[in-house]
Amino acid sequence: MKPRSKATAASIVDPGLEKPLLHLHAANNADSFWDAVQDVIEAALPTCFIGLTLQHNPILPRIAKSTQKLTGSFFPVTAIEKHFNSHPRRNVVFISDFFSDERHFKRSLFYRRCMLPTNGQWAIGLFFWGIRRLLAAIVVVRSMQQGEPSRSQIRLIRHLHAQFQTALRRLRLLERERAERVAFEQFMRRVPLPTVLLRWNLRLVYQNQAAAEFCAAWQKGFSGARFIKLKAPLPLEILDGCRALKKRWRQLSPRGLAPANFSDQTIRHPTRRDLRATISLKQISSAAVARPHFLVEFESLRGSPNRSRTTAASLSHLARLTKREQHLVRLVCDGRSNQEIADASGLSLETVKKHLHSIFCKLEVPSRSRLIALMR
Repeated sequence: MKPRSKATAASIVDPGLEKPLLHLHAANNADSFWDAVQDVIEAALPTCFIGLTLQHNPILPRIAKSTQKLTGSFFPVTAIEKHFNSHPRRNVVFISDFFSDERHFKRSLFYRRCMLPTNGQWAIGLFFWGIRRLLAAIVVVRSMQQGEPSRSQIRLIRHLHAQFQTALRRLRLLERERAERVAFEQFMRRVPLPTVLLRWNLRLVYQNQAAAEFCAAWQKGFSGARFIKLKAPLPLEILDGCRALKKRWRQLSPRGLAPANFSDQTIRHPTRRDLRATISLKQISSAAVARPHFLVEFESLRGSPNRSRTTAASLSHLARLTKREQHLVRLVCDGRSNQEIADASGLSLETVKKHLHSIFCKLEVPSRSRLIALMR
């Protein structure tokens, strides 16, 4: 059996770092990332001062966190700008690289704001770069009593840079996806077309405000929908239609690959034939690993064009309001006075007036009577 090489032995992570590194790679926001950074460095270099900066623009950070409260910023902006102008995109930098001699170092803001309060003697910075700018930096400071770290500790810190870089990239992707999802949901709330998205197991993924209105109207009619909660469950006919579509999909695609000519399922209301829903299967590709989702789109096919337009307009107007504003609109349409609305909603009279003013502005109506006529 061949002996293990030195390179292989050196690449093995210290067992004491395994749990902190797991926490690091599980971080899903800036706060959990900061907690994990502290755990990892504490396991590698105990009792050090640790600083984290995020969202640099391009060098000055917008977010700064540290293990010890300081009177000012611990980030030496001027020294870092000067250093990176001549040594761009370096990842691991010692404090001696920023200052030409000890005299300049002790006259610097970094020395006065960070090194003196922490009794620091040695510092290292880990820098993380995007395509065009600095994304984040981690600063580690050791005191005079602790002295400089050993060569093995410095090698370990260099190795940890890659771990922090991987976790930071993952965090950026998560936050980007979260931001896109939030923006999409905010957009969909204002879309008048009632839309619902269900997983393969028929659990709700997304439902816009217009769809919540339509589910209530499906059960109670458009006039009666004003008297039930917005969070009405999906009609049983829709769920049964999804199950039928799922069964047909399995029969046509025994290997789990969606056929190209798979048709949608149309569900009509059992008594009101002017209401219908179209259910379609949505999958990224025919060879996707995940099973399809169900996209449900509601629509009204009223015989009277004027009535149909009124219903669609009502749903469109409600989709532009917040949940509280929608609740107040229903009370206004019920003929309640401002004081009665305040009592029913648990709000002050002034708050009700402010909400109604906001509603009038959003829907561009001058009075209560015009608002009631708009929602009929």
